[in-house]
Amino acid sequence: MMRRFDGDRLVLATHNAGKVREIGALVRPLGISVVSVGELGLPEPEETESTFVGNARIKAHAAAGASGLPALSDDSGIMVEALDGAPGVYTADWAETPNGRDYLMAMTRVWDLLEEKAAPFPRRAKFCATLCLAWPDGHDEIFTGEVPGTLKWPPSGEFGFGFDPIFVPEGYHVTFGEMGPEEKHRISHRAVAFAKLMAGSFAR
Repeated sequence: MMRRFDGDRLVLATHNAGKVREIGALVRPLGISVVSVGELGLPEPEETESTFVGNARIKAHAAAGASGLPALSDDSGIMVEALDGAPGVYTADWAETPNGRDYLMAMTRVWDLLEEKAAPFPRRAKFCATLCLAWPDGHDEIFTGEVPGTLKWPPSGEFGFGFDPIFVPEGYHVTFGEMGPEEKHRISHRAVAFAKLMAGSFAR
């Protein structure tokens, strides 16, 4: 039996201000207020797992345990078929530099590897998102979302972030980077996972 969230305050296990705004807007109509681990001064735990579910659980349980409140985490990334699913859970790591994250560098690395392998077209990939809702007593619920598509070069579009400028979702002819935020949020991997969360633990 799925556990329902019946509180009015939720900790978001992220230091990403954009995610805090996005999730806050989604749950506000339910009478739920959100606070981030950054606002609470909690550190980011080390993500040591090799799966999205594993790392989402690490973040959510660390936040729930430290705050004494239910916590929601998100772990997401892109998996490229011809690269055996890489970068996957290491998506953000591929963009790390001493001066912050450089996703153009990461996208170039992916495309160069595909070129080296002479990977056939279409070059398939999928964005994956995993949400973990954890309670201080150790219970959790997991919600996942995926959106399949293909990769294109060169990057195009000014919207979105991360690998969005080279990812064309299935059934479309433009990249996530070329899509307006409203359209992307309607079909994205995170939107799929959030729809499951809203219909499950957040159902009123």
